Amino acid sequence: MTTSSIPRSAWVVAISAATLGVIYGYDGSNIAGAQLYFADYFGLPGDGGTVETIVTAVVYGELVGALAGGFIINRFGRRPTIITVAFGYVVFCLASAFSISPLMLGVSRVLLGLTIGVSLIAVPVFVAESVPARIRGATLVAYQVAAVVGIIIGYLGALALSGWSGSLNWRFMLGLAAIPALLLIPALLRLPETARWLMLKGRVDEARASLRRTDPDADIEAEIAEMQAAITGERGGRINEMLRKPYLRATIFVVGLGFFIQITGINATVAYGPKIFQAMGIDTNTESILMSTLVQAIALIAVLASMSVVDRWGRRPILLTGISIMIVSQLAMVVTFATQDGETFTTAQIALGFIGLAGINIGFVFGFGALVWVYSSESFPARLRGYGSSAMLGSDLLANIIIVQFFLTVLNTIGGAWSFTLFAILAGLAWIFVWRLAPETRGRELEEIQGYWENGGTWPNEEKGAR
Repeated sequence: MTTSSIPRSAWVVAISAATLGVIYGYDGSNIAGAQLYFADYFGLPGDGGTVETIVTAVVYGELVGALAGGFIINRFGRRPTIITVAFGYVVFCLASAFSISPLMLGVSRVLLGLTIGVSLIAVPVFVAESVPARIRGATLVAYQVAAVVGIIIGYLGALALSGWSGSLNWRFMLGLAAIPALLLIPALLRLPETARWLMLKGRVDEARASLRRTDPDADIEAEIAEMQAAITGERGGRINEMLRKPYLRATIFVVGLGFFIQITGINATVAYGPKIFQAMGIDTNTESILMSTLVQAIALIAVLASMSVVDRWGRRPILLTGISIMIVSQLAMVVTFATQDGETFTTAQIALGFIGLAGINIGFVFGFGALVWVYSSESFPARLRGYGSSAMLGSDLLANIIIVQFFLTVLNTIGGAWSFTLFAILAGLAWIFVWRLAPETRGRELEEIQGYWENGGTWPNEEKGAR
């Protein structure tokens, strides 16, 4: 496919989604650096529960936002939701930066998390419904590319600001994400609502106009007829549909996948990356942040590779490959900590630990991180797509809360070797889960994927057991 065949609006959608992905990634990593400084500013113990709670506050908000996101985008539309999300980023990033107490900081981060949680539902669904099927996978993976870029920017910002005095360093770390959100708002105001949502609301003429903007080369009337046929055959659109056939299998898949994405420990390496390096003998804040930045820079290469092959290799090979890399890398971390001699680490052990942490992030962004946005937006028909995304991200964020809230405590209690052994076991279970349940949706239209679940987990007119 040539660049010229991609509609202009698809580029605008992709760039807008990428910008939101950068902000999301930045807000995930900036706390790793900021916690090293606001803990001292507020007089909080570095390994205490208060720091863990402030770090986790955004994830609590994300969970609520993700659970409510499906209702919000179905009720108010994809486009208005994304515009509101951008305004929310501006307000709550600045509120975090101007916090005068741990309580205000925690509350600001909960509200920021609420905004992020809604965006995790709205952005992938908006992308999936706004770009042609031939580039949908790559466009959704581009969101994860942007998120990794945002993580790197968060660490680089922490490095650049680490020498600032007083509270300016962590305040700027937390507040800078407001700038790209503010700049993005004018572009979001010009984007059209998705044709599928407009069809759900009976606004057929507006749906035609949206399709002409998002995919002018398509057979507009044929796509409208296909959407109308799918909507006509749909009943209800209630959450309880997800708990019975034919969509119970899809629900089990997306909820399980969402849980495994986080319970295997990726956000322990992002939110507490500098702390892990300090546990491995890296002494200064600057050095530990730098090591974490290098890890994410290496991971960026992996997610770019995933983006380039997701619409050629398919979803399943990428997922299984990524999880396998995570397992091997987690075992490298086990060896790093298990061979520790007293309180010291050799240069070789630190190098192995660096490779292990880099490998965990490489495996994650190549597999789980790239495909979470794809599967969360592909697995349900239009009337349930928002709810399905909420279910997947809700499960994901529940596991994220478990990891971020308790990882430091677990690390300090049972040590690095046992902590990463547990992660390796969970990643092994995730590999088996994906092998058994994940469908291959490469190149399939959204309505065709709906038929897969309605046909008991096989593609219509294909052999039983085919994926």
